[in-house]
Amino acid sequence: MEEMEEELKCPVCGSFYREPIILPCSHNICQACARNILVQTPESESPQSRRASGSGVSDYDYLDLDKMSLYSEADSGYGSYGGFASAPTTPCQKSPNGVRVFPPAMPPPATHLSPALASVPRNSCITCPQCHRSLILDDRGLRGFPKNRVLEGVIDRYQQSKAAALKCQLCEKAPKEATVMCEQCDVFYCDPCRLRCHPPRGPLAKHRLVPPAQGRVSRRLSPRKVSTCTDHELENHSMYCVQCKMPVCYQCLEEGKHSSHEVKALGAMWKLHKSQLSQALNGLSDRAKEAKEFLVQLRNMVQQIQENSVEFEACLVAQCDALIDALNRRKAQLLARVNKEHEHKLKVVRDQISHCTVKLRQTTGLMEYCLEVIKENDPSGFLQISDALIRRVHLTEDQWGKGTLTPRMTTDFDLSLDNSPLLQSIHQLDFVQMKASSPVPATPILQLEECCTHNNSATLSWKQPPLSTVPAEGYILELDDGNGGQFREVYVGKETMCTVDGLHFNSTYNARVKAFNKTGVSQYSKTLVLQTSEVAWFAFDPGSAHSDIIFSNDNLTVTCSSYDDRVVLGKTGFSKGVHYWELTVDRYDNHPDPAFGVARMDVMKDVMLGKDDKAWAMYVDNNRSWFMHNNSHTNRTEGGITKGATIGVLLDLNRKTLTFFINDEQQGPIAFENVEGLFFPAVSLNRNVQVTLHTGLPVPDFYSSRASIA
Repeated sequence: MEEMEEELKCPVCGSFYREPIILPCSHNICQACARNILVQTPESESPQSRRASGSGVSDYDYLDLDKMSLYSEADSGYGSYGGFASAPTTPCQKSPNGVRVFPPAMPPPATHLSPALASVPRNSCITCPQCHRSLILDDRGLRGFPKNRVLEGVIDRYQQSKAAALKCQLCEKAPKEATVMCEQCDVFYCDPCRLRCHPPRGPLAKHRLVPPAQGRVSRRLSPRKVSTCTDHELENHSMYCVQCKMPVCYQCLEEGKHSSHEVKALGAMWKLHKSQLSQALNGLSDRAKEAKEFLVQLRNMVQQIQENSVEFEACLVAQCDALIDALNRRKAQLLARVNKEHEHKLKVVRDQISHCTVKLRQTTGLMEYCLEVIKENDPSGFLQISDALIRRVHLTEDQWGKGTLTPRMTTDFDLSLDNSPLLQSIHQLDFVQMKASSPVPATPILQLEECCTHNNSATLSWKQPPLSTVPAEGYILELDDGNGGQFREVYVGKETMCTVDGLHFNSTYNARVKAFNKTGVSQYSKTLVLQTSEVAWFAFDPGSAHSDIIFSNDNLTVTCSSYDDRVVLGKTGFSKGVHYWELTVDRYDNHPDPAFGVARMDVMKDVMLGKDDKAWAMYVDNNRSWFMHNNSHTNRTEGGITKGATIGVLLDLNRKTLTFFINDEQQGPIAFENVEGLFFPAVSLNRNVQVTLHTGLPVPDFYSSRASIA
């Protein structure tokens, strides 16, 4: 019964209900607490004003709390218009259940009514503390609400059951626990006192002894309080109005308040509603039984989770310890190799030190001997040995000059530990690899008919196998570096087609794809080999050019009418291989000096090509040319351009050089060396110079033969 206790407590004071009344919303409240939460309403909201205006609204209609400004969203409490007229405005307090409780008004004049039933201020409103519905009281005030006699009886029985002590009533000291109760004697007995004071013989043999709990129930039964009519306090309820859903007395029926309503006998409706409540309780009892079984299941799950967690942690620790042990063993092997290399280097250096020390000692001895010979004053004796000494000195000197003074070993260790694959595997280590909850996707299939390359771009397409039943959440496309190196991720997403730009020209790439979902990743598809274009086909790029540049001929021809130099780049960048392109001069007047070459993407677009450190160029007029980078002019070369001239640009990223040609003849020496990185073809124009770009050209034959000889 302890679970029932919250049902028996008032939501305002938090204590057991005292004289509970039933609000129209079916919730209960203590009569005294109801007086404490009364709120005065404006005169226009009173029942009298409503009746005077002809409104047919019931006194118990619910009010809009926002319109009345009774409810504060800031503190979830209740407010008032300043309290009753006889009470000063004082702060309100909160009940244990969080409901605002207003201090009681000043004591009213003494009346014949009890304090709980004393008259309430006019135009009062009460708000249910549970559902927050408000209603205005009529002239009867709180007396208009029926008293909940059933709830009072339940509380009385509950309190008696909690307070009653099942102890023997005849023990003189330290009463023992009662074992029986005599219904006739109305006394609880322990076993010794029952045998001594209530022997089962004579007249006492006819007394009925019951267990203490059953006796406590029969003992706490008290005369039932009879519920009276709220309108006629001296009359008991005798009938039940079906429409109003409330008990009524015979006087209410005589007054005609329920003349058109269906009225039934109170006892019959009592039995009917008891039956309905019992049926409803059966369904609720089934739900409660299911809830208890569910709680048992949840508690078993808690235990199982704890056991599985311990087991899983132990497994995880064991696996990680195994990895750490393997890493430590490998660490010891690698350290052994380092120590071996260390000892080898030391041995070589020490042997060279020993050899050099011996040789130096011999050389020093020869030098000292020769110095002593030089001191001799006997010419004939000196000449007898001088030739031999000279040969020995030269021979010794030659021996020192044959790499003897060069260390045979470097101090650097020619060992490089590549731990990136292992670190990547560690980062990818996840629980889905240890215990998969569902299958991984099937291996994707590359669609060869839709895969192709163009210039230095590759387009790949793939799909899931036709009979695959496991959905894929995404795909991972990988390419190698075009030189047989490691694969790297170039795309991760849901699409089944991807174009990869910025690859090297004249290179072979390997591509593969795999699918993934929450469980893990599939196997890799078959590897597809892709060959990029041997030569580059490209045009000028309007998107990155200066706004003064004018494009035509599908962006292959450009010109500029500005007096200042303006830069335009090609659409394709180069970082590897040998590339050659040409530009023909379509218009050339007044001897301007256009510039041709290569540049970075962020080169300055409003100065001559080569003025900053982002461009490498040759600028040329009608007589001569210069190479320029970072505003440094070098290698003036005779020979200029005219209308119809052809300028060739050769970018050899294998040899890291840039060379220029005019009309198929090399212009000056190699213009720039040690060029590496990503370069875009570039031109700077001014004063109406017009040039046309020609791409897809092979490297000149004379350069290819020269490169092969070199």
